[in-house]
Amino acid sequence: MIHDDLPLIDLHRHLDGNVRLSTILDLGRKHNIALPADTLEGLRPHVQVTEPQTDILAYFQKFSIMVSIFADYDACRRVAYENVLDAFAEGIDYIELRFSPWFMAEPHHLDPVGVVEAVVDGVHAGIAEVEETQVNLLGIISRTYGMDIAHKELDALLAYKENIVGLDLAGDEANYPPDLFIPHYQKARDAGWGITVHAGESAGPESVWHAIKDLGASRIGHAVNIMGDEALIDFMREKSIGIEANLTSNVHTNTVPSYEAHPLKKQLDLGLLATINTDDPGISPVTLRYEFEVAAKMAGLTAEDTRKAQENAVKVAFLSEEDKQELLEKKAAHCW
Repeated sequence: MIHDDLPLIDLHRHLDGNVRLSTILDLGRKHNIALPADTLEGLRPHVQVTEPQTDILAYFQKFSIMVSIFADYDACRRVAYENVLDAFAEGIDYIELRFSPWFMAEPHHLDPVGVVEAVVDGVHAGIAEVEETQVNLLGIISRTYGMDIAHKELDALLAYKENIVGLDLAGDEANYPPDLFIPHYQKARDAGWGITVHAGESAGPESVWHAIKDLGASRIGHAVNIMGDEALIDFMREKSIGIEANLTSNVHTNTVPSYEAHPLKKQLDLGLLATINTDDPGISPVTLRYEFEVAAKMAGLTAEDTRKAQENAVKVAFLSEEDKQELLEKKAAHCW
């Protein structure tokens, strides 16, 4: 359940994994992009999943149609803008939207710097329209492209570093471990950004250790594969390392075999700073409310557990202590 006296927060949502089906159709027609269907219901099974895939790479294939519509900078701007409106419609008080400029630029050979500019513009336009939802941007390095492209992607993000609060590392974790990206993350820390890393999703605890020790991560995306390493669990608890859990996404990618098998309940019981998030709502068609009220229940979470998750999200958000307090006070005043 959602506790209305606390802020509703999503810390792990991919902007480029949350494109409306109607927008895909509209931009497909506008730019003469070949799509597998010309109706919402016809397109849905080609983009969205409702049951587990064979593995995470099979899940990633669903992105191909979604990113194909980033034909120009206006398309990037529109999707960013709509992400803010979608968050507001879900009743989210604070959201961190993350995106990979290279991933968005690649299908139509856009300039990644132009993509970053368009995303920043779109988010600002959305915020101006729905001031009730607070939004911050995280940049992503797509590890799958390799270290050299990662430098170019990082440079594009750094061109707008004042509009971005954190850096993430996403993509093929098994073949591109965190320690390959130490120089990139040094630059990110020098920029004053918060550090999060996809780790412990398709690789084991060693990936999480590297993310924390080598890259300076204060949050870990997914972290489902940490449970066998007691030293890592103790370290994460002692150092207040946040966990960005994504229940439905982890089931859909076959990272966990079922909701019941998800480690989130155990992580909360162990005092880890685990949170509940949506990941790619354009592919796994969920809302944050669904994750709290349906997925969390299937994963065995109690009302006390979801309260902890909401409290944890405030603690590990990439916000100043003053901004966190303001967020809490704003929510408390609204409840009264």
